[in-house]
Amino acid sequence: MESHRALFYQDSEDYLDGIWSFIAPALEAGEPVAIAVPGPNLMLVRDRLADEHPPEIELLDMAELGSNPGRIIPTVEAIAERRSGRLHYVGEPIWPGRSPEEIREATRYEALINAAWPAGEVLALCPYDAAGLDDSVLIDAEHTHPGLVRDGRPEASAAYGGAVPPPRCEAPLPEPPPESVAIPFDAQDLRRVRTVVAEQAAGAGLRRERVAELVLAVNELTTNTVRHAGTSGILRVWSERGKLVCQVEDGGRISDPLAGRRRGLPGIGGLGLWMVNQLCDLVEVRTGETGSTVRVHAR
Repeated sequence: MESHRALFYQDSEDYLDGIWSFIAPALEAGEPVAIAVPGPNLMLVRDRLADEHPPEIELLDMAELGSNPGRIIPTVEAIAERRSGRLHYVGEPIWPGRSPEEIREATRYEALINAAWPAGEVLALCPYDAAGLDDSVLIDAEHTHPGLVRDGRPEASAAYGGAVPPPRCEAPLPEPPPESVAIPFDAQDLRRVRTVVAEQAAGAGLRRERVAELVLAVNELTTNTVRHAGTSGILRVWSERGKLVCQVEDGGRISDPLAGRRRGLPGIGGLGLWMVNQLCDLVEVRTGETGSTVRVHAR
């Protein structure tokens, strides 16, 4: 079987039957199982497993784990490392109600699974609400999954694109609003950058601990710019729908698409970007020959 499949479900019965068909062989073989789905669906899964919840099953709320999709891969890899046997992982990173930018980054994560977990080291099933999600999301799922399950029947995906995210995931980020604060910076300006971010975050109503986390995240990004990319950059800051957004632009290029999604990878976009993913509610990265843009969100 393909090691990464999308389950297109129509209702809760379809949903639970698809998950059970995937995990039952693992339980019979004594192999570990992890299930990460959003809260309401997690309750459905718990009810289904109420009479048989062996220790091989680890349950997580994807609304917490995957609020920033950049945190999912290292979390699943940590589970696989501490459990013996091949991990069977059910992950639902996209559900109705997620914002367009969250869906784009979750779609990117789905593509990167194909590079992060080669040769069946982790078997993954990713449920998609075929009745509630936009058709474009389902089309992208066919691109990011080598296998599909429809009406209980597995099939190969003719649209599978490997570890390359669908084109709309690479579209330029929307322009910052005209009222955003723009600060050019180099090595001498890092303290001023931290001060500005702290002031903007406090003014936007972020809690004190969130202010400190955002300042640390932006400091990691701007320090990466001047130390590793060897360039100056521009920081932009603005408020948007109950959150503060910070964007760092520079002339460096992030060559590893998994940068920031595996702990302990130093260099441009490596360990620093991993920390940024841990600290922020959403991280969007665009990189190319002309430079990189990293946009972080803090609610």
